[in-house]
Amino acid sequence: MNISRLHFAHLPTPVEALPRLSEALGGPRLLIKRDDQTGLAFGGNKTRKLEFLVAEARDQGAKTLISGGALQSNHCRQTAAAAARFGFECILVLTGEVPQQASANLLLDQLFGAQVVYVSDRRDRDRILRQTFDRAAEEGRKPYLVPYGGSSPTGALGYAFAVKELMKQNVQADWIVFATSSGGTHAGLLVGQRLFGYKGKVLGISIDESEEWLRTHVSALASSASEKFGARIEFTPAEVLANARYCSAGYGVLTEPEHEAIRLFATCEGLLLDPVYTGRAAAGMIDLIRKGFFKRDETLLFLHTGGQPALFADQYANKMQ
Repeated sequence: MNISRLHFAHLPTPVEALPRLSEALGGPRLLIKRDDQTGLAFGGNKTRKLEFLVAEARDQGAKTLISGGALQSNHCRQTAAAAARFGFECILVLTGEVPQQASANLLLDQLFGAQVVYVSDRRDRDRILRQTFDRAAEEGRKPYLVPYGGSSPTGALGYAFAVKELMKQNVQADWIVFATSSGGTHAGLLVGQRLFGYKGKVLGISIDESEEWLRTHVSALASSASEKFGARIEFTPAEVLANARYCSAGYGVLTEPEHEAIRLFATCEGLLLDPVYTGRAAAGMIDLIRKGFFKRDETLLFLHTGGQPALFADQYANKMQ
């Protein structure tokens, strides 16, 4: 097995107990894996993926990292930081109207020197991302396309190895609960679960995708990622645990359940969630706890995937007050 990797994340990230939150919710026992502390540009889960993606870009002789996402994309913020750290140019294709003043993740993108291409309609983003890549290639800038969310077989390796890390920390958890969207984290966890012997269940709370899409996409991505370790493992859609009951409001729309989850984590544990991903995943987890989905004697590990800079974006900061 020859997997190329750059080591720049702050690992292992700590696992902490959440006793006051557990008490407030009436059980079960809650733990949190602090992947908001991976170290790169305020941290987050994309840093683990970028260790492999940037290594692949380097190995291919690339000079420019190109990626896309929402205007307040955590993934793009960490991609821009990684590009700056390792001497790549960076172009980001972001969906949203050009703001009068950049804030939060967008401000950080600019500080890291990324060139931003704005797309007003999300339906045009894929086309413009491809045009941007082709133009950079024609100009001799040797681009490498970092997929949305870092979700490719290469990017998924970050969370396969995160399971190995978790096992070394001797954490006994019946469930890992986390935010799932583009599927890379989800797929990596499935691969790591199989390869490194995690006996619990892996449950993704959808941020914006249907359960059917997640099961199909994540199983295929996990199967492809497994080939990086040797023989292919065929994952089936039935093996993918996903819950899409909490994303009907739409991507990035802050509703009362997310607001309550952010408040509870802050007031009970002094921890900050973000309004798009961890806030929604935590809201789903809290609702499932209240409905008795988890057994009271079980242990849940909430994977904190970062994203707190988005709290300071104008559209969210005003609603949190």
